[in-house]
Amino acid sequence: MLHGKIKLNTKWINMTKILLIEDDLEFAQLITEFLQTRSIETITCDDPFKALVLDLNEFDLVLLDLGLPGIDGLEVCKEYRQKSKIPIIISSARSSVPDKVLGLQLGADDYLPKPYDPDELYARIISLLRRSKEEFFKEEKIFEIDEKACDIKYKNQALYLTQAEFEVFRQLIKNEGSVVSKEQLIYEAKSIVSSDGKSLEMIISKIRQKLKAFSEDKIIRSIRGRGYRVVI
Repeated sequence: MLHGKIKLNTKWINMTKILLIEDDLEFAQLITEFLQTRSIETITCDDPFKALVLDLNEFDLVLLDLGLPGIDGLEVCKEYRQKSKIPIIISSARSSVPDKVLGLQLGADDYLPKPYDPDELYARIISLLRRSKEEFFKEEKIFEIDEKACDIKYKNQALYLTQAEFEVFRQLIKNEGSVVSKEQLIYEAKSIVSSDGKSLEMIISKIRQKLKAFSEDKIIRSIRGRGYRVVI
């Protein structure tokens, strides 16, 4: 079985919400603005005692400073880990090895010494979320081409194509994103007898009708004067 186009489901990014426990509000604002450009929402809490009573189920990740007023961030990390498996990144100017070791031993998933490049922070956030939100990273099969059955499945739904429809659609899928000329499609589809283009137009129309049963998206696009293109 030959698999068609496979896309990665990344809709989770736009739903990500981070709790930033940081008493340097200017720094917190910079991080918040940066992550916002990456479609990540950040809620800042500069009071660690208030942070300890928040419902962690509302967040996907905690970005935790250590130099907090009234209580050490390591203690916050310890308490969080006792009641939740939420990913925790320690973000601190304290970069000594003992602090790093203790932070990781208390349950932090990563330790990022300040100052750091925001892009590195983002990369580490994505890395942790990839592990904690594994279901959002499962590959979604858009098309499956079954050469033996001469049929194509769209999102696991059989289209029940005729031989000519199968040959045409298979060629379009293999060239997904690129324009395939009418001449090339007719040449590749051995079941098409007529070369005047009308038979091809009818086949394309029938494939579109079958796709419409499962999707309102215009998957097969007509490119005037050039041919057709599959857009997923």
